[in-house]
Amino acid sequence: MSVSKEQVLAELAKVIDPASGKDIVSADIARAVTIEGDTVRFVLEVDAARGVAMEPVRLDAIKAVEALEGVAKVSALITAHSDKKVPDLGTGGGKPAAPEGPQRLPGVRHIIAVASGKGGVGKSTVSANLAVAMAQMGLKVGLLDADIYGPSQPRMMGTNARPKAVGERGMAPVEKHGVKLMSMGLMMREDEAVVWRGPMLMGALQQMLNQVAWGALDVLVIDLPPGTGDVQLTLSQKTAVSGAVVVSTPQDIALLDARKALDMFRKTSVPVLGIIENMSTHICSECGHEEHIFGHGGAMAEAEKLNLPMLGAVPLDIKIRLAGDGGAPVVAADPDSPQALAFKEIAKNLMAHKALQA
Repeated sequence: MSVSKEQVLAELAKVIDPASGKDIVSADIARAVTIEGDTVRFVLEVDAARGVAMEPVRLDAIKAVEALEGVAKVSALITAHSDKKVPDLGTGGGKPAAPEGPQRLPGVRHIIAVASGKGGVGKSTVSANLAVAMAQMGLKVGLLDADIYGPSQPRMMGTNARPKAVGERGMAPVEKHGVKLMSMGLMMREDEAVVWRGPMLMGALQQMLNQVAWGALDVLVIDLPPGTGDVQLTLSQKTAVSGAVVVSTPQDIALLDARKALDMFRKTSVPVLGIIENMSTHICSECGHEEHIFGHGGAMAEAEKLNLPMLGAVPLDIKIRLAGDGGAPVVAADPDSPQALAFKEIAKNLMAHKALQA
């Protein structure tokens, strides 16, 4: 039995857009319905700033259509549109409006961006453990997973709870291990890809920053995606960041890309608080032999060369990996272990930085 377009639209009309109170068909959000055999595809077209908030609606729409007899697969994408505004050319006799610079996040004392020049250096592991370590120091801490395409913090923090709506367009972060968490991974299936272009990406970041009820925080740790792309640029241009931390392994190729991340922060006037060397050394759990798999002292030498603080080094250790995969960063799972103490020492060094004393 084949399904018709009218049947699909009838099911989509049962899904309500929380912002307008209308169903997504009459609100002209659900568009471009196509049917190929037992596969149904459609898009939800919304303002870029609403991309994150519309994820639950997208999932509800998929479930509604999947319930139809004869439908085996449903694909739904969120696409962005934005109304172009007429620029203020200053022809009205007054002075042109001054461009807005980076804005402070209300209630948040400090924002720390954790970055890397390339993927695979353990930046997300470092972010999660630093956030939990800071919370154990008595600080009020938030963790924003800004890696929209590859969100890993829900798995590392051990939660798949959905953020709850607050007000008309806001969301409440999920709390775990004493840390307030927000991530795209909390609003999607773990195996589902985010297929968004730049405007949606930047809109999602702004929404997770400004439309999340973070409350009063001493520190908001932002786990950035690898590289020097849209998310990093949007963050530095729109938000007052207290400073950035760059994570690298000692390996030459990782340091090469770390230098690009450092240069990006220099060009965007974001202070670099220091460098963390991850996977610094490996000690065999059987014989105790120490081996420098990725080289030795590369990040330390880079920090000295650039006159930046070396915040600390973290070993390559299976306990760190198992803890992260198990949903409890090693700082939470085994707080007195040497591996956890390494992260705690880095957190203390970081919070002692003069840029974070205000």
